[in-house]
Amino acid sequence: MRRLAILLTCLCALSFSGCDDSQNEFTIGTCYFVLDNSVHQDATLASAMNVNAPGVFCTITKDIVNGANCFNFTNNMGLKSRSNLNALDSRRTLILGHNNGIIVGFGTLNFPATFYAFDRECPNCFDPQAIPMRSHPLSVDSNGMATCATCKRQYNLNNDGFVATGENGKRLTRYRAQTTGPFGVISVN
Repeated sequence: MRRLAILLTCLCALSFSGCDDSQNEFTIGTCYFVLDNSVHQDATLASAMNVNAPGVFCTITKDIVNGANCFNFTNNMGLKSRSNLNALDSRRTLILGHNNGIIVGFGTLNFPATFYAFDRECPNCFDPQAIPMRSHPLSVDSNGMATCATCKRQYNLNNDGFVATGENGKRLTRYRAQTTGPFGVISVN
């Protein structure tokens, strides 16, 4: 009887361990971004941080313009803006994904809506170890599809970044993310 109990315990453990091609839900270590949009008051970023407007995604990059560090915000509905880093932003360690870019927004397929943060680089083309490192940034359309110009894969931002069209491959690199609302704090790590 004891052997049967041990056998059943082992079988249950194996059935839950999974032998499929599952991936970890989140990536660790390549992104750290915190921004208080109550200070920046950026409408482009706010559009993607609004739980009542799922399907709006904003690409965030960091740049230097006329000697000043700034954030560039571009959403998939055609809005673009730029905001200078303030003293608090400059003191934070900001790592915007693998190659200076993340995509954030609420998906349309879950209730309540899930706030997503994805790396802007194609996970199937970009290699951070390659010398020289070559960027393969994704472009985002109004339907929430991110497309790689190199491999032509399309990723569904509304559905956890899975490949929607093109060759099978890795889903988008996803980071932990949360927001306190459109003109609140966004945190991605």
